[in-house]
Amino acid sequence: MIAYGDHIRVFCGNSNPQFAETICKELGIPMGKSTVKTFSDGEVSVSLEETVRGADVFLVQSTCKPVNDNLMELLVMIDACRRASAGRITAVIPYYGYARQDRKAKSRDPISAKLVANMITAAGADRVLTMDLHAAQIQGFFDIPVDHLLGNPTFVNYFLEKFPEEKYNHDEFVVVSPDVGSVSRARVFAGKVHMGLAIVDKRRQKANVCEVMNVIGDVRGKTCIIYDDMVDTAGSLCNAAAALVEVGGAKEVYACATHGVLSGPAYERIQNSVLKELVIHNTILLPKNMPCDKIKQLDVAPIFARAISHIHGGTSIADLF
Repeated sequence: MIAYGDHIRVFCGNSNPQFAETICKELGIPMGKSTVKTFSDGEVSVSLEETVRGADVFLVQSTCKPVNDNLMELLVMIDACRRASAGRITAVIPYYGYARQDRKAKSRDPISAKLVANMITAAGADRVLTMDLHAAQIQGFFDIPVDHLLGNPTFVNYFLEKFPEEKYNHDEFVVVSPDVGSVSRARVFAGKVHMGLAIVDKRRQKANVCEVMNVIGDVRGKTCIIYDDMVDTAGSLCNAAAALVEVGGAKEVYACATHGVLSGPAYERIQNSVLKELVIHNTILLPKNMPCDKIKQLDVAPIFARAISHIHGGTSIADLF
């Protein structure tokens, strides 16, 4: 018996309805009936078409492009549920936007990741469920519980099936961190797939533009797997892949990242790069006619469904790691 009643409700905004539908299918429940629309002047309107009084409510919404519209949809949905007397409201945010603004890089910079956390809490969320925050310490920006799922188990299974140790010598493979800040997550991933570790040292001149300087580690003649939390314009990723081949002498390069933001010239850059394949999760909805055949998506909605089941039942989610 849980504290929030035995009925669970899952609603979604417009950012990734397919993701929410898969969650509901895994849970064996229907999607909550609601209407989330925008007035002609851009204002968000939310109507819940079924009761949520006393219910354990989960709102599925990635704050991806258009970031501000999707964020506002989430906030208004939370407020609607709170005013309808929901028992508990969990914001399920597969991709947490504004996460890159997690500190003051220079004078008078905002810390937008904290601001967004405050807004979600103030709107009335009781809990947050997300995956692979850009910086793990963002969990501490919230004054409510945060369940932080990790994407690397899915990538581990994918690459161990693609390159099984029975057929491939993993001494000839290297996991690569695309920058110094991602070393910790790349090291954990490398340990799980039993591969070496290398680092691309880069100097960023300005936002979304970087210059690759050096490759730290032995990648010559080896297959490299670049591991990161997100791909935005793909400039850093493609420059790192080029450096691994041209500077480090790598044989071939794959890449994986949890969140495929893929804005601006990302698709063109990836298609024209030395990358053999980019593997991402479906935390962000991609266009149906994706203009790049090197990108592969893995479905993590079942992982979120299991986490929701554990949260609803009041049990540990440790088995998901």
